[in-house]
Amino acid sequence: MHNPPIRHCTACGSPVIYRVPEGDSRPRAVCPACGHIQYENPRNIVGTIPAWGQQVLLCRRAIEPRYGLWTLPAGFMEIGESTEGGALRETREEAGAEVALSGLYAVINVLPANQVYFFYRGELTQPHWQAGEESLEVRLFHETDIPWEQLAFRSVAQTLQRYFADQRAGRFQIHTFDIA
Repeated sequence: MHNPPIRHCTACGSPVIYRVPEGDSRPRAVCPACGHIQYENPRNIVGTIPAWGQQVLLCRRAIEPRYGLWTLPAGFMEIGESTEGGALRETREEAGAEVALSGLYAVINVLPANQVYFFYRGELTQPHWQAGEESLEVRLFHETDIPWEQLAFRSVAQTLQRYFADQRAGRFQIHTFDIA
């Protein structure tokens, strides 16, 4: 799941070499022609847990990876947007739904994929949703009806397990965990 290494300099286009720059502790893509150092950083994934009463809204993926499996509305954060703004955008794009955010719920470090997920709790502002271009269908599920074996990602499954446990306990907390 690791991204392929950087091969060319973004500043001048020359082939890069990997070495530990002076004052650093990790190998980096360094351009021997112009000296530019390119850093590889995790990608941010932002999304929501859209709730309607005791149910959550899930999307069935119309894209790879994991085509046809269920997920929470989420995707890559864009340059120039906040985590909250990106989560709202992804929910509109994938689920055709509007939510009122009620706080950060989970920060998940997906180490093999070099990703960090930010899931926000949200209440649907109206009982309206529709599949966007990246979704085959969008449906509300009670905890007992979640297609657990058909969830696209461990991050989503573990977030939903924690969400429903918090819902049963009558209090929500922020969860931070790693998926190795």
